[in-house]
Amino acid sequence: MVKAFSGTVGIVPALDIETQERFDAVVKATSGVEGVAGYKLGLTSVLRLGLKEAMRRLRDLTDLPILYDHQKAGPDMPDMAKKFTAMCAEAEVDGLILFPVAGPTAVDGFVGEARKAGIAPVVGGEIPVRDYGVSGGGYLVDDALDRILVRSVAAGADHFVLPAHDAAKVIRWSGWIAANVKDPLVFLTGFGALGGTIEGAFAAAGACPRRFAIVGRLVTEAADPAAAAAKLYRQMRELEPVAS
Repeated sequence: MVKAFSGTVGIVPALDIETQERFDAVVKATSGVEGVAGYKLGLTSVLRLGLKEAMRRLRDLTDLPILYDHQKAGPDMPDMAKKFTAMCAEAEVDGLILFPVAGPTAVDGFVGEARKAGIAPVVGGEIPVRDYGVSGGGYLVDDALDRILVRSVAAGADHFVLPAHDAAKVIRWSGWIAANVKDPLVFLTGFGALGGTIEGAFAAAGACPRRFAIVGRLVTEAADPAAAAAKLYRQMRELEPVAS
């Protein structure tokens, strides 16, 4: 049964970890920490073990929801969507990070097939790299994610992933999401060395009440991953409005 993310804010450690021993240690240390809402599984473990085995081992360590990040799924031929999501469903992942930059039919295919498979499509389209978009010297039009968001919402998506480093963009995207999606969930990523801060990103995404931080090295490379996750969660809670 697919597990949903609960609560309004939380930490999602990104398990892009080089060794299985460290992977296990981080999950064991953090899975019971208040505010750790789930995990992001990436290609390091999947290439080492295979998706199904990586998920099996992770499920031995935690019952929290698992996002799978294929670094990034979606920029592919639309007919690959059904095959890809079927394998992810067999491995029992709970959500898929999708970057369907290949065009509208890729959005429809990957978002649609994920939903059919009972997996939450987590839709994005931009990473915190200076030369990602055309204005920075890259190859994608600067409003690619704006277009992807519109199409993905029409296809039924209500989970999204936004880069945390650019407050102006996060304000625009989260504002649009909040105005067009009922009860959306936004993941923010790219903290620490990638330029994002909990305070800045969570304030910028304030239009969406449900906000989660996907955090890698700040937690996974910390001497005490549990304490690092707890500190980040406290920072989030301090930003939440006080109930009157």
